[in-house]
Amino acid sequence: MSERRRIFKVVLQITCQLFWLAGLVVGLSGVYLLLNFKHSGVFFRNIYIILPAILAIVSAVALLSSGGIGCWVSVRESNCLQATFVYLLVIVFCLEATAATLAYVNIGKVDSELAPFRNMFLNYSGRSQDPGTDAVNSVQEELQCCGVHDYRDWITTAWFKQTGKMRVPQSCCNSTFHTCNGTLDQPHMLYSEGCQVKLEDAMTFILHLIIYSTAVVAVVQMVGLFSVAQLMKDQPLQEYRILDRDTIN
Repeated sequence: MSERRRIFKVVLQITCQLFWLAGLVVGLSGVYLLLNFKHSGVFFRNIYIILPAILAIVSAVALLSSGGIGCWVSVRESNCLQATFVYLLVIVFCLEATAATLAYVNIGKVDSELAPFRNMFLNYSGRSQDPGTDAVNSVQEELQCCGVHDYRDWITTAWFKQTGKMRVPQSCCNSTFHTCNGTLDQPHMLYSEGCQVKLEDAMTFILHLIIYSTAVVAVVQMVGLFSVAQLMKDQPLQEYRILDRDTIN
C-alpha cells in the first residue's frame, strides 16, 4: 500500500469519527427541540416548528450510519461500500440543508408562533385538571419565569381578581425561597423574568444550533468525500485488472 493511500485512509477514519460526534450533536439538538415543544407546544400556533428537529434526528441517524460505513471503507477495498458511503453523504447533505433552511425560516417566526401565549395566561384557571393551567405552571417552573413579561402580567388576569388580588401562582416562586407562597408583598421571592422571552430564547438557540451544526457537518462531509474519492481514484476496477492480465499473457 502506498504512503499516499495510507494517509487518505487515516484521514477518512478521523472524518468518520467526526461524523459520529456531529451526529450526536445534531441528534441531541433535534431531541432537545422536540422535548421543549412537548412541554410548551400548547403555546405555539402550529407544529411546523418541529420539522427541523425531525429532519435533524433523521440526518443524525444517517450520519452515524455513514460514519460506520466510512470506517469499514477505510479498512476494506470495496467499490460497493465506497459508493454506498458517497450516496449516504449526499442524503445527509440534503437532509441537513433542508433542516437548516427550515430552522432559518422558523427563527423569524418564533415570535408570531407564540401569539397564543398571552391568551393561555389570561385564561389561567388554577385548576390542575385544566391542560392550559398545567402547561403554564410547567413552563414557569422549568424556565424559572413568571408571567408573559414579568409577574405584573398576572394582575390583569381574571384568576388574579378571583383570588383576592393578593398573589400569583405558586409556580412563580423562586425555588431558592422555600417560604414563598406567591404573595405580591414579597416580589423578590418571585422569578423576575417573563416566560415569553425565555421560551423564545430557548427555541431560537436550538434552531441556531441546528444551522451551525449543519455548516460544520458540510465541511466534514467535503473532507470525507475528497478522501473516499482519492481512494476510489487510486483503486482500479477489478474488470480492468483482469483485462490487463489477459493482455500480458
